[in-house]
Amino acid sequence: MVSVILVLKICGDERIIVFTTNHKDRLDLALLRPGRMDMHINMSYCTAGGFNILASNYLGIHHSNRHRLCGGIEGLIESSEFTPAEVAEELLRIDNADVALEGLVSLLKGKKVERNEAKEEGGGGGGGGDNKVEIQDVKRQKTESNVNGDNQNMLQLN
Repeated sequence: MVSVILVLKICGDERIIVFTTNHKDRLDLALLRPGRMDMHINMSYCTAGGFNILASNYLGIHHSNRHRLCGGIEGLIESSEFTPAEVAEELLRIDNADVALEGLVSLLKGKKVERNEAKEEGGGGGGGGDNKVEIQDVKRQKTESNVNGDNQNMLQLN
């Protein structure tokens, strides 16, 4: 964390730096104070409106030429948690709208089944959430130890 603040000081004024995190609540308050991170943008999961924009941008599908699969895809997207990146990645694979949307339906249905099975294995949301938090904490600790080790190596090189 100290190295991040040092980098911010070294970069000087009039710089735009983008940070991303899935856990804003775990960040050190020193990073979040005004002057360091001034704008916070919540990047939510994909919505039906977001899908329509992606389909328009990547496949040329608009409200005037709506595809037969769009309604089903919107329902799948709204009923589960998919990121816009997951949806866009699938739409970018193939230029043919029919094939791309069929692939997206398969992907969304498959991931929805996987996520439901994972929730069921975790105890239906009760005990599974605690286990998920423990796994995330272990991953975070490993990442922090790797980052700290890398920072020490960087400091030794300088």
